Amino acid sequence: MTAPAVFIAGPASWNSIVVLDRLPEPTPHIQFAEDSWETVGGTSAGKALSLAALGTPVTLYALVGDDEPGRRVRAALGAAGIEVRWGSSAATERHLNLMTRAGERVSIYVSGVDEQSGAVPDDVLAAMADAEIIVLDLAAEPLRLLPLAKASGRPVWVDVHDYDGEAEFHRPFLDAADAVFCNADRLSDPVGFLRSRVSSGASFAVCTLGPEGAVAVDVDGETYRVDAVPVDVVDTNGAGDAFFAGVLAARLAGAALPQALASGAASASTALGSKHLHPLLDGVP
Repeated sequence: MTAPAVFIAGPASWNSIVVLDRLPEPTPHIQFAEDSWETVGGTSAGKALSLAALGTPVTLYALVGDDEPGRRVRAALGAAGIEVRWGSSAATERHLNLMTRAGERVSIYVSGVDEQSGAVPDDVLAAMADAEIIVLDLAAEPLRLLPLAKASGRPVWVDVHDYDGEAEFHRPFLDAADAVFCNADRLSDPVGFLRSRVSSGASFAVCTLGPEGAVAVDVDGETYRVDAVPVDVVDTNGAGDAFFAGVLAARLAGAALPQALASGAASASTALGSKHLHPLLDGVP
């Protein structure tokens, strides 16, 4: 087996997607769904799928329960060819995502995974040691792996999603990061935030801007922008993870940051054209 270029730790969930003409108002009422389906979710699963599709060897470490949602997640990712180290939980993480065609989302966490307290499994430690880059997503188990990742000497990449610049849970991830990704949903000054991360030790930082593309700042303080790739949007879930994966795969191949951003935009467009985190799942039962 080829050693993985990337190790990712974080969520893989089972999601119910409900598409509405508008997000619900905070009053009792009835709405009719325009569409609905069930599929694999989780930011780490999304990154792993996009990396695999780009030809980048990847190992995912995720927690699932011995329940029907967990069996579905395992089966779907297995059918898509994703190499996974599974950890055990009493229940599988599940979300109900209320969506609009414009990509607005309310994500309701129906169940979560257990916090782990035992020794980190040997196969997980081995996968981390073999990886060229370690990706730790926002969850309790990746947080537990942070000291090991930092001690490994490998670059650590993090995705803080809709970080508001203040939430304490994100801080250890940001402090350990060699590369930082986020979106602009809750940042009043995205470029200022990116500069702050580079000045704190990151080699570069990237903020996705939805249909306006993305902006990045490198270690020299240079700012780069990329436009979004035009696409008929089917579902926005997983687009940010696909962008992250596109940048990562390009950087591993030696691309400069502007070219890597273009690869990220192209990868995001692929995810936007599917009801799933990636078209790799389109043919999976």
